[in-house]
Amino acid sequence: MATPETFSNQNFHALCDELGTRDADLNAILKTHGYPPMWTRPNSFETLVHFVLEQQVSLASALAALHQLKEKTGNLTPVNLLKLSDEEMRACYVSRQKMGYIRGLAQAITNNELDLAALETLPDDDVRKKLIAYKGIGNWTADVYLMFVLQKTDIYPIGDIAAVNALKRAKQLAKDADKTLIWEIAEQWKPYRTIATMILWHHYLSAPIKREKAATIVALPKDLP
Repeated sequence: MATPETFSNQNFHALCDELGTRDADLNAILKTHGYPPMWTRPNSFETLVHFVLEQQVSLASALAALHQLKEKTGNLTPVNLLKLSDEEMRACYVSRQKMGYIRGLAQAITNNELDLAALETLPDDDVRKKLIAYKGIGNWTADVYLMFVLQKTDIYPIGDIAAVNALKRAKQLAKDADKTLIWEIAEQWKPYRTIATMILWHHYLSAPIKREKAATIVALPKDLP
């Protein structure tokens, strides 16, 4: 059977099981906490805005800003977003820097420079290149877009502190374990690194310890309106 490049309701649990047979630590998480939720987001401008808002702030702050933008615009589309003044966006808890990022994305979509639907047909590397060409989108945002929106099976978001710390916990690594070691471990989960990451996030959320203030895990769909 061909290796799936995307996950869905039809294969998600089977992919978790496959990883469990290959990695005793992931298997222990599955046995203790069950399957992780299959976290996804729609391929929309609102999702991109949410990802930008989540950068370097708490989930609660990002979600509050998203709610305010949706309330202010009525429908968070690129056209409606571009109608907002600086003052209106500041009232929605959006920083000046992120205003520029979000407006740039809105303008790119309205000008047909960025076609979100077309990204669904491209290889992962091409999706990444197209996204990071826009100011305010780096590798972390591209990673979570590939994972949550396009549902690609083989992404490990090395820039996500929660994912890295969850790996360290599962593997009982030192807190100062270097990035090279993290990559080497994640490489063993190919071609299902996304699924492994979701199992790790599930572990992180199901067995919380003192949370790292800088940890950035994307908001889960249950937190969305």
